[in-house]
Amino acid sequence: MKNEKRKRINESRLAIKLFMCLIYLIVITILFVCSYRLFEEKDKIVPWSDVENVEDYTYMTICRMSEKFAYYEEANVGIHFVIEKEDTGQWHTYIIAINENDYDSYKKIIDYSYERTDKEPKPKKVYGYPVIVNEEIKELAIKNIENFVPADNEVKITAENYESYLTNSYLDTTKSKEDRFSNMLFASLLLLFVTFVLLIATIFNKDKIVDKVDNTIDKEIDRARFMFEKQRQKKLKK
Repeated sequence: MKNEKRKRINESRLAIKLFMCLIYLIVITILFVCSYRLFEEKDKIVPWSDVENVEDYTYMTICRMSEKFAYYEEANVGIHFVIEKEDTGQWHTYIIAINENDYDSYKKIIDYSYERTDKEPKPKKVYGYPVIVNEEIKELAIKNIENFVPADNEVKITAENYESYLTNSYLDTTKSKEDRFSNMLFASLLLLFVTFVLLIATIFNKDKIVDKVDNTIDKEIDRARFMFEKQRQKKLKK
């Protein structure tokens, strides 16, 4: 009898362990997927056309570029017009800020834009963060845009239609990518670690949850047997 009881207890405990391990594996899988997506979101680089806020690390691929039309002397930062060309053939004019020490890396595109050379350079992908355009840059852009856009351009940029054609921000390439701390990612990784520890503890019989569930089941079984035996005794007495 004792061997049979011990066998039933072991089988019951094994079933509980398998069930708990299955639950932990499901939770680990969900947390892993969530953590991976949060990590991707944290390191995502969005195209300039998809930018939603100034915290988005973004890029654009430029094929034409003007000389600077505004300059911050203290920071040695120049503001330039650029043109990004889509695969469809459409082109869009934007504004970027560059460190003028990097001017040489843009020179081929600038020279080609002003027809100083016939050799067309490869488009250049530039990265940075959006910066909201202030009134000073807006005024200078409206004043100087005619010196850069093609002569047959029919659109005249004014203060009223400025954001429709040049957007309300410019790409600041002087800002390198920031490694921002993500509370959601940290919490997800912490839960993933805790769940993994619980899984290992369950496998090696160190999980108190399994012990508690096993003891609770044993108590309920003993209580049910006691109640059943009590009812049986009452019937026999009658």
